[in-house]
Amino acid sequence: MAEAYNVQEIEAAWQRRWLDEGTYEVDNDDPRPPFYCLSMYPYPSGEAHMGHVRNYTLGDVVVRHRTMHGYAVLSPMGWDSFGLPAENAAIKTGIHPREYTDARIAELKASVRRLGAAFDWRREIESHDPLYMRWNQWLFLRLLEAGLAYRATAPVNWCPGCQTVLANEQVLPDGTCERSGDVVTKRDLEQWLFKTTDYAQELLEDLDALDWPERVKTIQRNWIGRSEGAEFDLPVADPHGQPRGDGLVIRVFTTRPDTSFGMTYAVVAPEHPIVTELVTDEQREAVDAFVARVRSETEIERLSTEGALEKRGVFTGSYAVNPFDGRPVPVYLADYVLMGYGTGAIMAVPGEDQRDWDFAKAYGLEIIRTVEPPEGWEGEAYTGDGPAINSEWLDGLSKNDAVERAMAWLEEQGIGERKVNFRLRDWLVSRQRFWGCPIPVVYCPEHGIVPVPDDQLPVLLPDDVEFRPTGESPLKFHTGFLNTQCPRCGGPATRETDTMDGFVESSWYFFRYTDARNEQAAFDSDVVAHWLPVDQYIGGIEQAILHLMYARFFTKALADLGIGPKEVREPFGRLFNHGVVRLGGRRMSKSRGNIARPADLFESHGADALRLYHLFMAPPGDEVDWTSGGIVGTSRFLHRLWRLADPDSELAASAVERTTTDADAELERATHRLIARVSDEYERWSYNTAVAAFMEFTNAVYDYVQAKGGARRETLDGALDAVLLMLAPMTPHVCAELWDRRHGTHVHEQRWPQADPALVAEATVTMVVQVDGKVRDRIEVNSSIDDATAEELALASPKVRAILGDRHPAKVVARPPRLVNIVT
Repeated sequence: MAEAYNVQEIEAAWQRRWLDEGTYEVDNDDPRPPFYCLSMYPYPSGEAHMGHVRNYTLGDVVVRHRTMHGYAVLSPMGWDSFGLPAENAAIKTGIHPREYTDARIAELKASVRRLGAAFDWRREIESHDPLYMRWNQWLFLRLLEAGLAYRATAPVNWCPGCQTVLANEQVLPDGTCERSGDVVTKRDLEQWLFKTTDYAQELLEDLDALDWPERVKTIQRNWIGRSEGAEFDLPVADPHGQPRGDGLVIRVFTTRPDTSFGMTYAVVAPEHPIVTELVTDEQREAVDAFVARVRSETEIERLSTEGALEKRGVFTGSYAVNPFDGRPVPVYLADYVLMGYGTGAIMAVPGEDQRDWDFAKAYGLEIIRTVEPPEGWEGEAYTGDGPAINSEWLDGLSKNDAVERAMAWLEEQGIGERKVNFRLRDWLVSRQRFWGCPIPVVYCPEHGIVPVPDDQLPVLLPDDVEFRPTGESPLKFHTGFLNTQCPRCGGPATRETDTMDGFVESSWYFFRYTDARNEQAAFDSDVVAHWLPVDQYIGGIEQAILHLMYARFFTKALADLGIGPKEVREPFGRLFNHGVVRLGGRRMSKSRGNIARPADLFESHGADALRLYHLFMAPPGDEVDWTSGGIVGTSRFLHRLWRLADPDSELAASAVERTTTDADAELERATHRLIARVSDEYERWSYNTAVAAFMEFTNAVYDYVQAKGGARRETLDGALDAVLLMLAPMTPHVCAELWDRRHGTHVHEQRWPQADPALVAEATVTMVVQVDGKVRDRIEVNSSIDDATAEELALASPKVRAILGDRHPAKVVARPPRLVNIVT
């Protein structure tokens, strides 16, 4: 008698077996071709929610599928374990962040294992582990030695809620902190930065070769923001409109020097150091008030096109001379010009720039067109091509010719030069928090900034700290941590109390996974070269700028420093962005309190049914609104498959040994068509349609078994084995159990089935015959019919012959096996 499908017992048994037997453990010297599949490093927020289930199910499907194709698949797991939630919990409850974090890791790890996700747990890493911290700090020091890490005073984004600095990428478009939701302000602080700008051009160029979603590449291109143009000087004018005697100039950057004859004003960033020399006594009060207001705005707010422009600028009282025509133009401050981009100053040409047009209208400034719009143009600023006008010696030239001529003139006059600028800024990595990796430098009164020697790493966080409600880092007040000796002279010194941005740890963790237990180095370069770049990276699009940009910078920098393999300059060869899971219209998140717990469904229906439901409910790249009702259907399907495939079941026992019938032959053809279809859908991430195909086919098998004449044993076994093999990456537990019962071997160690092309081809198809575009007949033909045979059959049709009579067709268009059109 067949056993019942005991979901809980079967899933627990196979999870233990995979772990005990090391089914998905892969050694670095494995002779099979390597394939590195990686889901993004998770923050351990505790028990899993449906977003985790979706993410790790997708990754697990890839791992198991590629393993069945003969690859040695590296599938590691670890924890991005530094971060604000643990520190905030410590402030609120008194629980140390390490204790809080370890508990959350245990919870999430148990959930991931209960899902049945296949990982090589020998490679598990945690960013707060002292060994990982040691190598994280070691890498920081190598960047410092190379001049890629430096300390500078700069205006920074300050989150009052998190009590720390944020990188530009961590500020949302509405000017709030992406974590706390507080309005971000500006402060001048001395901070540590990484020189991401040194790699701006390479970061931009190398995007072209990546197999990434075009949307992500576009986001990165826009963030890097390459602009080709010219820099030149505008002499500041005296009250008579002539250059001042002190030689003061405003250096501007423009991508369109050909429009310079249309410059009717200039704009300087409010934080530009030249402001104090430009502002007149009459305008000082207005300028000071404007500058104070702008300092509270984020760059994203300043670059926004929303808001009244008459409130977004102020006249300095000074004028500058346009070197192209000698005319004086007023100099304004405006919040939409940033000190960090270009020179922090621009020439304004409202005729060819809409923002300048709007600003000029708001302040009553002159507008001069220098490019002739097309006939009938009724818009405002015109940014397209056209002959130059109102531009003296440029008049009549096309845009490209005018740009080149203006560039050459600036160089001839010695007042300008060609220039490439980038929007990308250096990465600000200092954080005024406790629960992060300490920055390994000390400050000596005698020697200034002194790196901590390698043999004194890691610099660890103390346990006996006081978490204050102000949110300030306890390291500032912990004398045992703060006070130390200078490694260079032995005199008294103080440690850096800022910790690193958590994105530093996640910028190289994929290197460490390949060599996770190495105590002598951060990783072996040869081992990294064996596995990287990651063949398939999986995660959300919210990391398009943050993590993905930083990881690319790290990979390039480590290659140049000789730490990483020189041939590996990109971390992730292929990227897939899964859609987010929403609940109540909002992204599922523990911090928002809107989560659906998979644990309840694990108990009621099992991990396989939940995995299959996630794969079936929508294409993996789509956002989904969570509802649990559909899991009943996937659970029912798996129970039905069990009744068919369990060798001790009544249905299986009904199969007999006999010669092949037409019904058997049709099921064999359907089996191979299923193999071809599902294999293609796996490659295209069309898992939802693959699940639908499995369900349709299983229904057909049921009909076959219960039809008159019953099932032929060999035919039925071939059909069910194909289903179990291809469904195994999606529902690994039930397929492993059924395969073991049927064959006594491990389904996940089998090779992926191959379709027989001869059986995939449809035996016959209906060929439509048209005369002058109108359907006149339908003929059943062999699917492999050639042009000549199709034409012969169409002309022999009695219905066609009745229409043609004695006439010969002017033309016959054959598109076998589906269509023949006869033109009279």
